Amino acid sequence: MIRILLADDHPLTRSGLAAWLEKEEGVELAALSSDGESAWQSILELRPDLALLDIEMPGASGIDIAARIRRMGLKTNVLILTAYSAQQYVLASVRAGAKGFILKSAPLEELRQAVFDTARGVFYLDPSVSLVGNEEPAEELSPREREVLILAGQGLPASEVATLLSITERTVAAHLTSIYGKLGARNKTEAILLALKKGIVLLDELRFLEGERGAP
Repeated sequence: MIRILLADDHPLTRSGLAAWLEKEEGVELAALSSDGESAWQSILELRPDLALLDIEMPGASGIDIAARIRRMGLKTNVLILTAYSAQQYVLASVRAGAKGFILKSAPLEELRQAVFDTARGVFYLDPSVSLVGNEEPAEELSPREREVLILAGQGLPASEVATLLSITERTVAAHLTSIYGKLGARNKTEAILLALKKGIVLLDELRFLEGERGAP
């Protein structure tokens, strides 16, 4: 049985999802919240298996809560629920520690898949998020290319990636260009998301928020 906390500040969305969760086999609606801070308190008290969080709420955003969960080492997995499909929101959610990202417009079958995948720690990305290379098989990255992509995925600038790997910024740029070609990506954000979805990079390897390197 998957114990779920649902937090959304929109009453219609919250009540509709709550009604669906209460009828869904294999899940238990442990708590409902209409703002980020009450959701956080419920997570601390109840330790649900999954927190289904709106990305924008009063008090604290879903991304903020995901980051708190990660920093405290709690076992609650996070599925971000949002109306925004832009890649930067997805990447910010992933860097914060979220295991999944689903749009509010998603069909119930996709939401069900997202809930069950995310609850067991499997990365889920809403199919509506535009990734040009999504259906194409990825060419294997070299070990160095994978290192570059992981560090870039942690939010590090090219200069810091170069310093950490003892290479030049020009070499970092060359590696990224090669990575884009192999993954069929248009930019760094898309390359990271494609690598996650294809299992080339693991969620735990993107463990730092931008500006938070070295945080516990």
